[in-house]
Amino acid sequence: MPEAAARALRGRLLSFGPGDAHHYEPDGVVLIQAGRISAVGPWQDVVLPQGVVVEDHGGRLIMPGFIDPHIHYPQCRMIASYGAQLIEWLERYTFPAEQKFADPAYAESEATWFLDELLRQGTTTACVYCSVHPESVEAFFAESERRGTCMIAGKVMMDRHAPAALCDDAAGGYAQSETLLRRWHRRGRQLYAITPRFAITSSPAQLEAAGALALAYPDAYVQTHLAENLAEIAEVRWLYPDDASYTAVYARAGLLGPRSLLGHCIHLGEDEVALLRQSGAVAVFCPTSNLFLGSGLFDWARLASAGVRIGLATDVGGGTSYSMLRTAAEAYKVLQLRGQDLPAFAAFRAITRGNAEVLGLENRIGSLDVGTDADLVVLDTGATPAMRHRLEAVGDSLADELFLLMTLGDDRAVAATYVAGRRC
Repeated sequence: MPEAAARALRGRLLSFGPGDAHHYEPDGVVLIQAGRISAVGPWQDVVLPQGVVVEDHGGRLIMPGFIDPHIHYPQCRMIASYGAQLIEWLERYTFPAEQKFADPAYAESEATWFLDELLRQGTTTACVYCSVHPESVEAFFAESERRGTCMIAGKVMMDRHAPAALCDDAAGGYAQSETLLRRWHRRGRQLYAITPRFAITSSPAQLEAAGALALAYPDAYVQTHLAENLAEIAEVRWLYPDDASYTAVYARAGLLGPRSLLGHCIHLGEDEVALLRQSGAVAVFCPTSNLFLGSGLFDWARLASAGVRIGLATDVGGGTSYSMLRTAAEAYKVLQLRGQDLPAFAAFRAITRGNAEVLGLENRIGSLDVGTDADLVVLDTGATPAMRHRLEAVGDSLADELFLLMTLGDDRAVAATYVAGRRC
C-alpha cells in the first residue's frame, strides 16, 4: 500500500516498558514518518517538521494498538451460538461455518469484514486461525497486505474427527502449509503460524508433520489449543494412551517452543506446567470463551509464578467480543473468582506490550518507542453517558480512569485506529 504521509498525533500518551514500567505524558505528541514513530514526548519539547499535519486528539488517550494472540476469522458468523460445550459446539456450529471457506469469494468477503471489525475495535495485530482451505489463508493475507497490517495467520490442519470436507491428510497438510508459509511469511508485515487445530482433529502423523514443519522453519509460529475442556482432555487421553499428558502429546511432536501459542491452558498438571516453562511456550488466556463454553477458570497466578509466559486473547467465535477492552474486563472477573487480581495497568500492559513480548515482536509493535511501527489506538474514556457519569467521580487517578475504560469501555471508546501511521 502507499506510504502514509508524515503526521503528528497530539493527546495524552500512555505506553509500557519492560517489567512493570509505564510512561504517561498528559500532553504529548507522537511524530510518525514513513509508517514508524520517529519522535515522541511532551508537546512543548518535540520539534515537528515544518508543515507536518497535526491531529489533535485533545484529552483522549493515545496508546499502542491492541494485540490479540488467539482468534478465528472463519467463526465470525457463528459467534454467540447458543447452548453447547466445546466438542458439541465444534460439531454443531464451527465445522459447518468453516466449510463455506472453500469458496474464495466468500473467504475474501469474510476477511474484509473481519479486518474492518478488528480495526474498529482498536486491534492492529492478531494471531488468526483460518480454515483448512488454502483459499482462506490467501484471502486473509491478501486483505491484510492491502491494509498494511501486521498479522499472524495459518491454515488449520485437520485429518480426522471432522467432516470430510474439512479434512486434509498429514502429507497434504504439510505441503499446503509449507507453500503458504513460503509465500507469505515475512512478506511485508505478514507472518505465518503453523496451525494444527488440536490433538483430537490431528493424527499422530499430522502432529509430527506439523512439528517437522516447525523444525524446518524455526522463525514461524505454532498455534493450537491445549487443555480447554475436561471432555476434550479425556478424549486426548484415549487417543494418545502412550503420552503422559495432553501437553506431552505436543512436546513429543516437536510443537512446543518459544513461538508456540497454546490457547486456553486451563486444566494442567504440574508436569504440564513444567513442560510449558521449559519450552518457553505461551499459555493464551481466553476469558470470554472459557466462560461462554463453560470450560473453566484460567489460573494466571499459578502459571506466572511457575515462569510460564501468558497472553490475553478474545478467541472469537467461542469468545463473545472482538474488543480487547471487554476481554480484559472478563479476565478481571475470572481472576476475581480465582482470588486473584488484574489491576488496570497490568491489563493494558497485557493487551499491548505484554502480547507483543509473547510474540517476540516488542521491538516492532506494542509500544510508543521511537523506531517502532506506528500502530496506534486513540481511546475516549467518556465515550458513553455511563462512562462520563462515572468519570466525574474518578478525579485525577489514571489507574481509576483506566479501570473505568477497561470495565465499561467497548468499541464506542475507540476514537481512532492507525496502522503504520495511516488512519483506518
